[in-house]
Amino acid sequence: MRTCIGCRSRVPTSELLRFVAVKAGVDARLQPDPGRRLPGRGAHLHPDPVCFAQAERRRAFGRALRLTGVADTGLLAEHIRAATPPGTTDDEASESRHDPAR
Repeated sequence: MRTCIGCRSRVPTSELLRFVAVKAGVDARLQPDPGRRLPGRGAHLHPDPVCFAQAERRRAFGRALRLTGVADTGLLAEHIRAATPPGTTDDEASESRHDPAR
């Protein structure tokens, strides 16, 4: 069980996307780790644009990974957009994930 840093719900690890911070000089970028093999401190997030937006709004990326400064979220955002099925709205994806009846 892990906690999504976006919606803060505890779910099995298999439902979440792990990501790590990779240092690029002084800055850090967030890199998706779907295989859960990259070294370093990782954090978990639903592969859902709604959870990604909540994590950004709460500034949860830096806290979860213990980063100072602002991390580049571009690569992670692109991965999540690619993982979202076309034609699915953000609300539908969020509702189906949080509704135990589905």
